[in-house]
Amino acid sequence: MADNENPSTGSGQAPDDEPVIRDKRRIDPETGDVREPSEEADDESAPEEVVEHDISDADQALLDQAATDLVAEMRTDMLRAQAELVNFRQRVERDRQANRDAVISEVIRSLLPAMDDLARAEAHGDLVEGAPLTIVAQKIRSAFEKYGLKQVGEKGDPFDPAFHEAVVQLPNPDVTVNTIADVIEPGYLLGERLVRPAKVAVFVPAE
Repeated sequence: MADNENPSTGSGQAPDDEPVIRDKRRIDPETGDVREPSEEADDESAPEEVVEHDISDADQALLDQAATDLVAEMRTDMLRAQAELVNFRQRVERDRQANRDAVISEVIRSLLPAMDDLARAEAHGDLVEGAPLTIVAQKIRSAFEKYGLKQVGEKGDPFDPAFHEAVVQLPNPDVTVNTIADVIEPGYLLGERLVRPAKVAVFVPAE
């Protein structure tokens, strides 16, 4: 028996249970040449085959319905968010306008005594056409009118406690409802906001 023979096999071949070593280096260490990839290596590096599973018609219908419901829910949420945003903007705009009107109302209320003085001067004939005081009065009234200031309380108007304050009541058989007999101090409205009620004398029906 030769020295290189395996005593268990009786030949020079390696037993089946010995590990097989494959040299996968791209560069041959002895020659320095680039090795061509072997078919065996290509088989090992090939991706695993993807197994596709068929979906039944019932499962596909359930998936389609779930997708439809999800889209409908998202659309409902989007419309609700848009409506809430519109309502929020409207509330902000209303609050802003209300604050603006409140500030203007306070400024006008502080200037009403001067308006009363001008009205008294006009009633006494002190506001002569072309006079400086007359021009000032016209400018002040024009400025207030730009903000929507209107005078309330005219002689002969029906008495309205929402806009008029009765200072004195005078029985009168010629009236059937409470009627303004005289305006002691005019009232003013700014838009729909009452800046000051008119102080008036009222004719009341005689008993």
